[in-house]
Amino acid sequence: MTIVESEERGPAEDGPRASAARRTRTPARGAVTTGAKRDLHGVPLDDTFNVLGAAAAGLAVATLLFGWLTPMTGYVGWIVVAFLAFLLIYAVLASLRADRLAVADRIMTTLFYSAGVLLLGALVFVLGYTIIRGLPALINPNFFVQTMTLAGPLDPLSVGGVAHAIVGTLIQISMALVITIPLGIATAVFLNEIGGPFARFVRTISDAMTALPSIVAGLFVYAAVVTLITHQRSGFAATLAISVMMLPIIIRASDVQLRLVPHNLREASYALGTNRWRTVWHVVLPTSRSGLVTAVILGTARGIGETSPVLLTSGVTAEMNLNPFQGPMISLPLQVFDFVKSPEPNMISRGFGAAAVLVLLVLTLFIVARLIGGTGAGQLSDRQRRAAAAASARDLERISDARVALAIDESAPSTTRKPKGKPPADLRWRMAQRDADRRSGAIPPQPGSTPPPAPPTSEENPS
Repeated sequence: MTIVESEERGPAEDGPRASAARRTRTPARGAVTTGAKRDLHGVPLDDTFNVLGAAAAGLAVATLLFGWLTPMTGYVGWIVVAFLAFLLIYAVLASLRADRLAVADRIMTTLFYSAGVLLLGALVFVLGYTIIRGLPALINPNFFVQTMTLAGPLDPLSVGGVAHAIVGTLIQISMALVITIPLGIATAVFLNEIGGPFARFVRTISDAMTALPSIVAGLFVYAAVVTLITHQRSGFAATLAISVMMLPIIIRASDVQLRLVPHNLREASYALGTNRWRTVWHVVLPTSRSGLVTAVILGTARGIGETSPVLLTSGVTAEMNLNPFQGPMISLPLQVFDFVKSPEPNMISRGFGAAAVLVLLVLTLFIVARLIGGTGAGQLSDRQRRAAAAASARDLERISDARVALAIDESAPSTTRKPKGKPPADLRWRMAQRDADRRSGAIPPQPGSTPPPAPPTSEENPS
């Protein structure tokens, strides 16, 4: 390692004096000390005790402040004070054996883990509260296979169900995906592969529509479709309203994913002589398949939980309707809204049960979409790795067998046979056979022809 030392100099100093001020020296071998290697993956034992001790001390401090020393009350304030005390005590304990940089790193790591735990706790709380409140309705099998045609607000939970809402949700979201997936991905391909002034205008409009209120989309479809064309609320009108909400999300997310495709892949495809359409279809889209599936998932999450546009366009019904173009068709979000606005406890339980069914339905759709999308480009699953390894083993065995067969053929006496095929192959065989006969002396050389060169002997240098 070379250390360059320099002194501050003014602008009026000349060159030789400035060059003399700069000195270069090589430090001694034992003068440079290397710090201890930090483990970035594991957690040291002392750090674990510091976390546990700081957590216990933070809980104790918050309990003393809220129960004995101050008049403060409330669970939220107690949690906030306990967390702040935990961070302060943990920083003090970590500073006893670490420097300032290590302490800052541990504090930031603690904050990141705390943010993840907070988000996971909020999700678990929402799911748990919904399932617990809807458990009286979920334990009845009729809740999943019956409709509310013969059930009223005062009827027990053993009568009625949300089968019509489940079917309506599946029909509406399926039709919306059929509309939005081709349009969204095609628009994203247009924005990335073609571009131009009109592409900038389309990108601006799609970005602005991501913040469009859902009630505005419902009012637009109600005024343009229900009032002027169909003259009735239907599942198709609700599908159009949901598509208006899903399309900007899919366009924006797909646009971002297609931008991440390396340009050298496109250039390699063009270098092979293909056109733009085949490059997009065989290179760009397969490379970003996993990201496009994520874009579809985001759009589905936005559309499947919408209530206000569906309220204006689909209508409320208690019967099963399989025709999205005729009559009202209710969905699960709208059914939840219709249930929870009733003051009856059984109806409220049905509402929370319908919300739990909606969450499970969304989770199932996401799992199916993730299985279809697979992994990213270049990432193989365990099954694909095993299949690739088996194919490589078969190729190696085939190549080895071919080499062994070639060695056996070279060691055996040559017996040429007339090849089967077209005249060019037969002509090549005839010429090779004639040259072999001339070398062996079976056919005398023609006058004026150059005899073939004799092979070098062991006494002569082949070079």
